[in-house]
Amino acid sequence: MTVEMVAPAWMHEQVTAEQYATWTEEQCAGIEIVDGMVLVSPSASKRHNRLARILANALDAAAGPDWNADTDFDLRLQDVPLNNRRPDVTVYRAETIDVTPTRPEHVLLVVEVVSPGSETTDRIVKADQYARAGIQFYWRVEQAATGAPLVYTYVLDPATRRYRDGEIFTGVVKVTAPFFVEVDLGKN
Repeated sequence: MTVEMVAPAWMHEQVTAEQYATWTEEQCAGIEIVDGMVLVSPSASKRHNRLARILANALDAAAGPDWNADTDFDLRLQDVPLNNRRPDVTVYRAETIDVTPTRPEHVLLVVEVVSPGSETTDRIVKADQYARAGIQFYWRVEQAATGAPLVYTYVLDPATRRYRDGEIFTGVVKVTAPFFVEVDLGKN
């Protein structure tokens, strides 16, 4: 005898911002909403989580009192249709720490750590969504099978709402914008 897994009905229907606001933390954990539809994200690897945490800690320390850097929370890109992403690292205005949902105008930088299965989403889809939402900086971290990770940095062109290529770093990230930060990701 086999047991069939049946996803809850709410995972098959378009979700509105109003409905989402009524969901529990447990329902919201590990998902993103794209065009109103629920996307379940598998748990990340320890290496992925470590890279995100190292970056978040370094960005938080370097950002000064006006900005915070944190991991894994909803970023509301738009209400209709509902689009919520959960960047691996988000640098946002410190004064908005208790504002929910976090919106693009609160955010300076988002970082995505690419994992197997998220390559196209992180490299193309999310970059396009973050740019259209007006988020000024986007970093993409590519995990190398061996050696130090690669970090691709992008800066928003406000006229086109597209990202321009910035610098690429192997292991040690050393940037002056959006603020000075230096972090060695090769020691993870």
